[in-house]
Amino acid sequence: MGDSDSRITRREFLAKKVRVAGVAAAAGVLGLVHPRETWAGTVWQIDPEKCTQCGKCATACVLGPSAVKCVHLHSMCGYCELCFGFFEAQPNRLNEAAENQRCPTGAIQRTFIEDPYFGYVIDEPLCIGCGKCVKGCNTFGNGSLTLQVRHDRCVNCNQCSIAEQCPSQAFVRVPAGKPYLLKNTEAGE
Repeated sequence: MGDSDSRITRREFLAKKVRVAGVAAAAGVLGLVHPRETWAGTVWQIDPEKCTQCGKCATACVLGPSAVKCVHLHSMCGYCELCFGFFEAQPNRLNEAAENQRCPTGAIQRTFIEDPYFGYVIDEPLCIGCGKCVKGCNTFGNGSLTLQVRHDRCVNCNQCSIAEQCPSQAFVRVPAGKPYLLKNTEAGE
């Protein structure tokens, strides 16, 4: 029946199959430990031009509180006395009472600078990423508040749970070397 040198024994056949299966299993485990997107050097981020401040960032993130935080672009801010990122659209009074504040957790700190200017700072550990302040700032103000994924908190899920639920598809992959997208700018920071 042919040359015995060209034949493969059952033992050799099984050994080869075991090696192939072992390599495939190792590649699969490595793929779980290091997702393809991480290998490509990208991370999840919110495109502020697409974001509608729907509130999903606060509830859909696998972390609690969310890795999405409000970011204040101070270079765009008008330091207004009546900041609609801080105050409800129709505040009872221009004071910092809870019923006048838009943020449900009090994450925005307001400090007097000089008449009529106030400074606003985000206390990120208190921010849950709900986007209420961003929505107020974009609707009535200059849009100096924006939502961004903070990469010191984000676990960079292979398939981000917020991205899956984002109605405006604002979650995009960006280069890890330039992980932030700011309004009207390229990826940077």
